[in-house]
Amino acid sequence: MTLLDHVPTAPAEGAGGRGREIVHALYALVRAEAAAEAQAAGVEAADLEQAVWLRLLERRPGPEAPPDPARWVRAAVRAEARVARRRARRERAYAGGEPPGDWAGCPERITVGADERRALRVAVGRLPGRCPRLLEAMLAAHDPTYREIAGELGMSQGSLGPMRSRCLGCLRRMLAAEVVAPEPWGKER
Repeated sequence: MTLLDHVPTAPAEGAGGRGREIVHALYALVRAEAAAEAQAAGVEAADLEQAVWLRLLERRPGPEAPPDPARWVRAAVRAEARVARRRARRERAYAGGEPPGDWAGCPERITVGADERRALRVAVGRLPGRCPRLLEAMLAAHDPTYREIAGELGMSQGSLGPMRSRCLGCLRRMLAAEVVAPEPWGKER
C-alpha cells in the first residue's frame, strides 16, 4: 500500500481529485529529497518522507498545494532532518548491563529491596543450630571481618568458612523447596 492509496477520492472532481494531484506532483520530489537527507540525519528515508507528508497535511485543512512546492518540500525535508539530528544527539543507546536512569532513589526499587531483605532475614531465622547467628553476623550492616565474627560467636576463625558453606547450602535447599520452579514451557507443577 502506498501513500497514493490513502488519498481520499471524491465522487466529483473536487477536493479529493486535487489532493491526489498534489500527492502525484510532490511524491517523487519528497522521495528524492528524503533519500538525499536521510543518511546525514541518521534516519531512514521513509521516516523523513512520512514526517514531510504529515507536515503537509497539518499545514492546511484544504487540498491546496504550497505556492512553491519544490521550495516547500526542500525546506520541510531539511527541517525534519534537523529535528532528527537533534533527537539523535540527545538520545543515548542503552548499554545493556546497567539499569536505565538512577534506580537508587526509585520507590519501587526501595520497596522490592526491603521485601527481599525481609524474606531473607525470615528464612535465615528458620535455619537450624548456630546458622542463624552466623549468617546474621555476616549480614551485619557494619561488615565485620571473620576475626570479629569468630570472637562474637566464640568459635575458631578456621571453622567459619566450612560452617558458612553448610549454612548457605541449607538455606539454598530450604528456599528452593519454598519457591515453586516452573516446568518447561511455563507450566507450574
